[in-house]
Amino acid sequence: MKNPERETGVTRLRAAVRDLWDELSASERSVAQYLANAPAEQLLFASAQELGSASGTSNATVVRALQRLGYAGLPALKRSLTTDFTSAVAPEVRLKQRIAHVGQDLEAIWSDVFDEARERIEHCRRLTDADTFKRAVTTLAEAAEVYCYGVAASELAARHLALALGRLGRRARFIGATGFAFADSLLPLGRGDAVVVFQPGRPLAEFTVLVERARAVGAKVLFVTDELGNAFEGRIEAVLTAPHTPTGITAESLAGLVVADALLLALATLDETRAVETSHQLTALREELLRRS
Repeated sequence: MKNPERETGVTRLRAAVRDLWDELSASERSVAQYLANAPAEQLLFASAQELGSASGTSNATVVRALQRLGYAGLPALKRSLTTDFTSAVAPEVRLKQRIAHVGQDLEAIWSDVFDEARERIEHCRRLTDADTFKRAVTTLAEAAEVYCYGVAASELAARHLALALGRLGRRARFIGATGFAFADSLLPLGRGDAVVVFQPGRPLAEFTVLVERARAVGAKVLFVTDELGNAFEGRIEAVLTAPHTPTGITAESLAGLVVADALLLALATLDETRAVETSHQLTALREELLRRS
């Protein structure tokens, strides 16, 4: 028996093809027909170029067809399909499917990883507008201290942001605790501080406690996420969308790291003197350590 929840993304795709069929060109119909008939698992692992070849068109036609069907691009389609897929298929089964998809062709493996990374980053760039990015940068620039929170796969991006903020001369700390230990991490949070939460999609009870604590003490919160923005709409300063991996081929933290780098570069340009002076001090300390080693 089919799981109706798993069919959600596929049902939406097929409905879009059916409803918009008359508006598609002949080549776009070829793409749409292929997408509607292909297994969801196959679409998750396919690049635009592969879909173009399979439908007898091109990667540009694939992108145009997807946009006509209401998707921002291939990553958006995969995002629609992946929630149902990952919730219904065990991790070890998904791993076997990834391995089966790439096989042992080293050239194909190299291409697949870079193709998905490029698609995710390009999709990430489109999903956050300039006003949202400016609001996020302003929040961090005005913060007395920045708390960078991330657990599991999101820990890497949070640690990266905290470390790099310190190298720009800004007070920052990493938080990765959960459960009762998380309460200790929230105690120092105060008025004028900011929190950056890295988390693709899984809701945690800690997020609600964090947001409520921040509002109570006068701190501000940013989310770097794929799916959690709506849950806290109206209670946080900004949501920077970082698409998660639909296949597991690229690192979960990839998009979050790129978003963090964009924030860091913006902050460096806002206070170049502080950034340069801190960099000089860091270099001097490193040279002293080398001299004494």
